[in-house]
Amino acid sequence: MATCPPHPYPRGPVDGAPAVGPLRHAHWWQRAWVRYGALTTLLAISGLVILALVREETGTEGFLVGLGLATLPVPLLIAAFRWLDRVEPGPWRNLLFCFAWGACAAALIAIVANSFATRWIATATADPSSADTLGATVIAPVVEETAKAAAVLLVFLFRRRDFTGILDGVVMAGVTATGFAFTENILYLGTAFGTDQLTGGTGIASVTAATFFVRIIMSPFAHPLFTVLTGIGFGISALAADRQHIRRLAFPLSGLLLAMGLHAIWNGSSAWGEYGFFAVYAAFMVPLFGLLTWLVIWTRQRELKTVRTELPAYAVAGWLSPVEPYALGSMRARRIARQYARRHAGRAAAWQVAQYEGYATSLAFLRHRGRRGRAGADFVVRERELLDELWRRRETARPALDHAARITAPPVPVAAPPWPVYGAYGYGYPMTPATATTPTTSATPYPAYNPYRS
Repeated sequence: MATCPPHPYPRGPVDGAPAVGPLRHAHWWQRAWVRYGALTTLLAISGLVILALVREETGTEGFLVGLGLATLPVPLLIAAFRWLDRVEPGPWRNLLFCFAWGACAAALIAIVANSFATRWIATATADPSSADTLGATVIAPVVEETAKAAAVLLVFLFRRRDFTGILDGVVMAGVTATGFAFTENILYLGTAFGTDQLTGGTGIASVTAATFFVRIIMSPFAHPLFTVLTGIGFGISALAADRQHIRRLAFPLSGLLLAMGLHAIWNGSSAWGEYGFFAVYAAFMVPLFGLLTWLVIWTRQRELKTVRTELPAYAVAGWLSPVEPYALGSMRARRIARQYARRHAGRAAAWQVAQYEGYATSLAFLRHRGRRGRAGADFVVRERELLDELWRRRETARPALDHAARITAPPVPVAAPPWPVYGAYGYGYPMTPATATTPTTSATPYPAYNPYRS
């Protein structure tokens, strides 16, 4: 741990970091802009192809209706996952990549692979109805969950600094599945609208209304719920040490298999009679949704506790003020600090405070992994980078966090004396005949002592 703040600090090599020799010239395919360009091109081509396929399947009018209806749950789901990630918010570029992968690449893989597998089974068995059932309950869960898990794997491998625990896995997986469900809902709702046009169905009795109720109202979280199991597996793997190879591999695979199994049960519910869907919904989906909600909230509370536990060491060393570990370990104090900065210095200052909170949280998690022997070889370098980011923003963030700490600090209880107290502060008002027989206590007792109030 860095033991003193920079007053000033040298811009040379970091103490304790390995010496770095002259950098070799990177090959053209190793440059960041080349990789970003290739990834963007891949997603764009996938998006255009999936757009053409869905439009061909639903027609232009059906596509527009499906697009409008499928968009409704997306902002709510994204906001929910972003809310879960408030302790250490990840970069928006990761969320944008995950959503685009789910909506474009994963959806294209699923449509092509599912169609090919279903046709092959129908040809081999000469039973199209059985092929559709087998494809929905066996082929689709394997293909779709594997395609969605690829986005989580890519973030895990190439954005390792942003993937530090279970909540990161939940958010990445959930946003990927939200993008996948968005494209799938366009296809289902657009097809239902086309069916209504052929049959003349309108209103609540239409196929479009029934599809909207099942997919948008009752189960908008279905795909995110499946893929979140994979994300939890990657999150547990991220908490493991580098030498724990079996654990790092077993948990993501176990999460993926659980996601496939739950997805298969969900898809197969339609073949289990008239009430099969509602039975699976009540027996599996609702309890699992409640369990995972409790898990992520409990995990977030543990992360806040980690912040309060690890950051005091940096306060002792002078990098943080004494009240900052408490303020940074409270979501309410964080919010008050941002509001205070916005009110007194504008939106730019509030953004700097939010960045300060994020870097401080990353620093606490880094130190926590280091104490448990799970930090990488770049621990010292990464620690100094985070401390430098905090130090650059200290003049803006510290007054706001100090204000938030004073506002949210828990009061210290003061025991009442065993004797009667008279007057405003225990000294004052003379007793009158009206009060001589009925002693009154203080109208304004001693204010509770608060260590953050002076």
